[in-house]
Amino acid sequence: MLTSWFSGAPADHPIALWLAAVALGVALFLALTLVLRLARSRLERLAQPAGHGAAGAAARVLRRTSWLILALASLLVAADLTGAPFPGRSGAGHLWFVLVALQLALWLDRGIEVGLTHAVAARGRAGSITATLLSFLLRALVWVIVLLAMLDNVGVNITALVASLGIGGVAVALAVQTILSDLFASISIGLDKPFEAGDFIVFGTVAGSIEHVGLKTTRIRSLGGEQIVCSNTELLKQTIQNYKRMQQRRIVFSIRVTYHTPVDQVAAVPGIIRAQIERQPDTRFDRAHLARMAESALEFEAVYYVMSADYNRYMDLQQAIYLGVMRDLQAAGIALALPESILHLARRPPPGGDERRADAGPA
Repeated sequence: MLTSWFSGAPADHPIALWLAAVALGVALFLALTLVLRLARSRLERLAQPAGHGAAGAAARVLRRTSWLILALASLLVAADLTGAPFPGRSGAGHLWFVLVALQLALWLDRGIEVGLTHAVAARGRAGSITATLLSFLLRALVWVIVLLAMLDNVGVNITALVASLGIGGVAVALAVQTILSDLFASISIGLDKPFEAGDFIVFGTVAGSIEHVGLKTTRIRSLGGEQIVCSNTELLKQTIQNYKRMQQRRIVFSIRVTYHTPVDQVAAVPGIIRAQIERQPDTRFDRAHLARMAESALEFEAVYYVMSADYNRYMDLQQAIYLGVMRDLQAAGIALALPESILHLARRPPPGGDERRADAGPA
């Protein structure tokens, strides 16, 4: 106790004790404020020049310190040290819990904001919707828990309140289960990143580019120009082909030549195909073989890779390969086969044909 600071009998007077508590509280508040500012400045210097990372995040969290809560906490500490009379010692304990719970909630609230902001910066603009939804849910959860803890600490029976919240939550979830399903599907899309805005996807009979991923729906611009709006839940049930993330394209094509081609020329066809593929840029040859002897032609199969996901680029290369193969085959005297079938017709003379010709006489 610091009552010895005051001389004489009035030192034990409640007013004198509270004056001592206020003076000590002001000193503690100023000291704590100075320590927090020094710690924050140190963390901000550590975070330079990037301005992010663990040090930067800690500095941003410390900025959420409430000076009112810090002042009240300093006053409570000073009152306990000086022995200043507090109306109800249990009241001081409850006030301590409320102050600590509120300050922790403020720090957690800022920590959630900082963490999700960092996640959005790492994932790009497409993750902002997911971050907003997660931020709302996590902040609401933090404040609900803190509120229930404070009510329980001050003596309020929260059992009935928790039960009511549980029953009400179940009822609301059943009533809006479709909306909640789409919301959680949106979170899944944001976290798992199966596609982003600008990706070209194909699922079912739909093919188009992602324009926007919302909380409930995803909007797709189809090849025909119209906008397709699809539920997030239904979209995730589909098998999605994302062509934007395709690093290379595997191409298989076939060429048919006639059976009249000499064997030596047939053996030269795979080399002709390979030469044309390797002549083109951004391609990687895989194989070329006489694959099958079909009914009306010899069929060659070739496989190569286009080292680009651009469909127009693939079509330009494929056209150049086709034209080059046709020129080389024509120069080598190898004819491409056309679908054909050969029918052999046998004419049978009608019965008694000779007698009819004899009876007919001269024309």
